[in-house]
Order: sequence, then structure tokens, then C-alpha cells
Amino acid sequence: MNIGWQIKPLGDMCEVIGGGTPSKDKAHSAFYSGDIPWATVRDMKSDLISDTEFKITKEAVKASSTNIIPKGNVVIATRVGLGKVCLIEHDTAINQDLRGVVPKDAGKLAVRFLFWWLKSVAQLIVKEGTGATVQGVKLPFIKSLPIPTPPLPEQQRIVAILDEAFEGIATATANAEKNLNNARELFKSYLQSVFTNKGAGWVEKKLEDLCEIKHGFAFDGNDFTTSTDILKPIVITPGNFTEYGTLSFTDKNTKRFSGVPPANFIFNQGDLVVVMTDLSSKMKILGRPALTEQDGVLHNQRIGRLVFNDNYLVTKFLYYFFLTQNYWDNIKRSATGTMVKHTAPKRILSNKLSFPNDLSEQQAIVAKLDELSTETKKLEAIYQQKLALLTELKKSLLQQAFSGALTH
Repeated sequence: MNIGWQIKPLGDMCEVIGGGTPSKDKAHSAFYSGDIPWATVRDMKSDLISDTEFKITKEAVKASSTNIIPKGNVVIATRVGLGKVCLIEHDTAINQDLRGVVPKDAGKLAVRFLFWWLKSVAQLIVKEGTGATVQGVKLPFIKSLPIPTPPLPEQQRIVAILDEAFEGIATATANAEKNLNNARELFKSYLQSVFTNKGAGWVEKKLEDLCEIKHGFAFDGNDFTTSTDILKPIVITPGNFTEYGTLSFTDKNTKRFSGVPPANFIFNQGDLVVVMTDLSSKMKILGRPALTEQDGVLHNQRIGRLVFNDNYLVTKFLYYFFLTQNYWDNIKRSATGTMVKHTAPKRILSNKLSFPNDLSEQQAIVAKLDELSTETKKLEAIYQQKLALLTELKKSLLQQAFSGALTH
């Protein structure tokens, strides 16, 4: 810590102001017809809240525990969206999930210095969160956070450096994300064209005429183990699927079966499987395919395995069809369930597939798609690495800034 810097509890330097929600019952519907911005975590989409989903009246402010935070100040999430930090463009009321953090003396603490410092301690706030379903932190913890307070000119110097650096990082991040999306869209576009621009000698059939889907086994939760014993078979669940048609196994999502494997539910390497139940309402993986990469894995009842009737299709040709946007749109339209989304073998098998009768032509198409997929994944890896490095750079700059090590 540099000479002249002091460390004080945040509560000594700032007012930490809570919020609330005006009544939403029919008798008070007029509360939400005003022009006062009223912020919730949903409005914290960027570093600056310039508009809010809801606006309330002065009467709503008087009749509730919400408070209006003066424009230009900082709000943080202390419940639900822990770690989020924003500046507000206008005088803004807040709900109970947010806190306004307002310097008591602008001559001792600059708002943008406070903003960047809160960004630097976001992970500490997240780590402190408690609660079974909704994570939150208590007011005494927020007030006790130790904030370094260098002289105001030094604060302004640090803010200038961070503002410039983060603007550059934001531009680089946006470019990397754009390039990443472009690489994915190029592959998706080519993939879609394969199955819509039919060649000579192609036929069209419903999938139910070509294959069937076998549900997995309804395992008892007590049959699972967190053991890393490779002799115990892995059980594929929806949590192992990605929206890009691959399987992911990590320490957190890998389940192994501790009993005797049921023979009818064992996969071999290269088997085609699809997700029948998406535990997220966002439907990112519902109906998504994957090819198993090893022998001896099992699948639970939320996963379907494709079994082919005759030698009409190359397995991977159908796998690529399951990655097309048209197929996925059909799956989303026919999904059932509110919070948990389901599909069924009948809905998947009602899709029509155009394909060449010649298996060698199917194999040639698959080879071309494999080649393009490999190149796309290489590009994705490059851009994802850039994004990861930019994230680390932000962390490093913030750590340097508030330890007194930011020299230029």
C-alpha cells in the first residue's frame, strides 16, 4: 500500500441505502404508471443503467420502502445477482435486491473510484452469499468491506487509467465475441444448406421410417457415486450435453453407476443420443444430439438412444441433421412443460429428413462437415482463449489499481 493511502470500512465512507418494491396489487396498479426509474437486478445489463423495465410514481415511493438514489452514483446487487455493480444515469429508485452506495464526502471519495473498487471486490461479495435458493449478503458485511482511500488526485489518476484500459478491453472483447459468433454462424449456415439444397437422387422420409428412439434407464439416485473409479461406468445425463452437439464431463457433472450395469442401457463408442428433457426453461439443449466417445457408458431416462431400422443412414449424417436450425425450431415448437421442457420420441421422429440413397455420398458429406467443424472449433478455441485472457487482464488491472501498484 502506497504512502498516503488509508483503509477504512466502506460504511465509514459511504451511505449504503436499501430499497423496496411498491405494492403490485390491482388497487395500486397506478404506482407503476409514473416516470421515476425503478431498478431491479434485471436492469443491470451493463455498467450503466440508463433505463429501467419499470417506472413508478412519487406516491409509490412514499408508500413503500424503496429509496431514490441520486444520479451518477453506484448501485450493487446484494441479493440474486451478487457481484453486479452499476452506475446510474438518472435519479433511480431501487428494489430490495439492490443497495445504493453513496460517498458521504465527494472530496474524499470519487464515485468512479468507488465503482471500480466495487468491481474489484465483486468475487468477495459473491463468495459471501448465503441462502438455499436465493444467494444474498447482509448489510453489516457490505459496510465492513475495507476500501483503500488514496488522496483524491491519486484516485482520479487511477480512474483515468482504468477508464481508458477498460474501454480498450471492451472493444477487444466485442471484436472477439463477434468473430466467435461469425465462425459459428458460418458453420450453421453451411450445415443448413446441406439439408435444404437436395441433390440428385435424394429421397425424403420421416425419421420414424428410418429409426427408433430408446429411452434410458430410470436410475435410483442412490445408485450414483462421485467416485472417480474408471471401472465404474459413467451415466450420461442432460447435464453432460452442450448446445453445440458435444458431451462435457467435469468433476461437477460426472455421475458414475455403483451397481451392476443394466445391459440394455449400455452405449458403445459412436452411438447417437439426444436430450429428451432439458432441465432449463431456456431450451438450449432440448433435442440436441451427441455421439458417445467411449464404450460402456450408460444413459438415464431423460436421454434417448437412436436405433436404426436398416442400413439407410450413416449415423453421423443424422447427427448433423440434429444440429440444423430447422430441426431445432421444430423441437422447440413442440416442447411441453413450463419450467422443465420435454420432448418425446414421437415428436423427434415426426421430422422429415432428406438424404442421398448412396451411403458413400452421405459419407462424403459427413467428411466435408467434419472438416469444416474442425476448422470452426479451432477458430472458436482461439477466440475463447482471447476472451479468457481479456477477463484475466481486467482482474489483474483491478488488483494492481487497488493495491497501489498501477503506475501507468
